[in-house]
Amino acid sequence: MESSTRVREPSIGGRMNNESFITLFMIGVLVVVFGIACIAVPNFYLPQNMINLITNNWYTIIVGIGVTFLLITGNFDMSVGGVIALTGVLSVYFCQGANVSQNVLANGLGLPYGAAVGLALLCAMSVGAINAFFIARLKVPSIIVTLGTMMLARGVAQVITRGAQRNTSLPDVFGMLGNMTIKGTSIKLAVLVMVVLIIVAYIFEKMTVPGRRTYLIGANAEAARLSGIKVARHLSLLYILSALLAGITGILLASEFKSGMSSRAMGVEFDALVISLLGGVSIAGGFGSVLGMFVGAIILSVVTSAATGLLLSPDWQFTLKGIVTFIAIVAQRYALDKRKG
Repeated sequence: MESSTRVREPSIGGRMNNESFITLFMIGVLVVVFGIACIAVPNFYLPQNMINLITNNWYTIIVGIGVTFLLITGNFDMSVGGVIALTGVLSVYFCQGANVSQNVLANGLGLPYGAAVGLALLCAMSVGAINAFFIARLKVPSIIVTLGTMMLARGVAQVITRGAQRNTSLPDVFGMLGNMTIKGTSIKLAVLVMVVLIIVAYIFEKMTVPGRRTYLIGANAEAARLSGIKVARHLSLLYILSALLAGITGILLASEFKSGMSSRAMGVEFDALVISLLGGVSIAGGFGSVLGMFVGAIILSVVTSAATGLLLSPDWQFTLKGIVTFIAIVAQRYALDKRKG
């Protein structure tokens, strides 16, 4: 009974559960932070800037979906940044013309773009499968395994690019996907992909049996196993899903910049973790939501954009992000404790 209460606290007398309370609380924090930014930074409130707060961070949000689901189960995925880099590099390498130049970095396998993307995504999911094998089957701590596969993925990408980048001998179709815009707007296709994935993730989280199982595993994995849930299989699928989302992100970024780089998306895994925690996801598992993660992403985007508008140096921008993140997480913990009291 304790585990199920932790997963879905029923409304008593019309009172909202803690998950909805934290989401609304962080929306309030977002309004306050945005108001401060509008006062401190000239023209921060302009509609185009507000649109940019979302559109400029689509890749972190897409990756954050998989990271959020795994955090809810009580597990980490720190490999996503490496998977983004590896998938992007592989999509370029698979697509580059074969034996077209004496420059090694200009030669690839010469595959059609569709085949190159499909094969690169399979490679991304294989990283997720490696994570799943060691974490779900061999019970190795997720933080250790995923940090290892992050370095492995970046290392393979660096070998393929020889420490530089691959950006030549590519067909014109390679750059279409990442630079395609929604008709009549400047919003890129990648943003639409992000919106669709957020909606699908929300439906999965709130309205499906596997979504409920994710919370049950995070609340008490052993109780979930005894109740008939195949915990190892569920975790495996979530790790493969997280790697697939990172792979999709890598494909879109490589297409947008028409290049593959082993250093791409450096630090994205930490940003994805931060926005999940900002959104109220419990690092201990069993609590959180994709909608909360999205709110956390916008809060971080507002802080970053405001710091840029104030012409702060990168060092101070990083410090400011850390301070705001710390205050926001402490505030939500305090609000929850007061509510329980």
